[in-house]
Amino acid sequence: MSDKLTFKPVTDKTVGDFEKLFSAKGSPSYCWCMAWRATPEEIKNSSRPLRKKQMLGRIADGVQVGLLAYEEGEPIGWISLAPKENFRKLGGVEESDGVWSLTCMFVPRARRGEGLANAFIKGAAAYVKKQGGKLLEAYPVDPDSPSYRYMGFVPAFERAGFAETGREGKRRHVMQLSL
Repeated sequence: MSDKLTFKPVTDKTVGDFEKLFSAKGSPSYCWCMAWRATPEEIKNSSRPLRKKQMLGRIADGVQVGLLAYEEGEPIGWISLAPKENFRKLGGVEESDGVWSLTCMFVPRARRGEGLANAFIKGAAAYVKKQGGKLLEAYPVDPDSPSYRYMGFVPAFERAGFAETGREGKRRHVMQLSL
């Protein structure tokens, strides 16, 4: 893993890199990370092209959607990260003032196993703290989980100092880091 990762929010200036990453083989282009953001109305009309349009609309409107991880100027990963109120019900704390949620991480298959998730979590926490966030909440699963794997694995969040505060459903752990 490179120690030279940089993280930038997805904005109108970086949206091209976001689209490039999501156009790669094996990317989460099937959902465009709308799974936890879509309104009830958007869920009713949810095809791949519509999910992309919905996400790009949020970005164009200046809504915080997440961070891109860069290595040597190239986008190599994605972290879905935003104030908790930008998502629909995730579980965890009900209070959302100062609470940010990390709901997804994506690394292309060729880069998996390099420990990038650890760097992504650390970069996300630093970004949220810089934005004035008080608490970072995540919803990872156990490493042998058959689903929700894009939300990360419990051991990586434990290494980053997160504490488990409960469960949401059968698989997702609710983990929090005070900032």
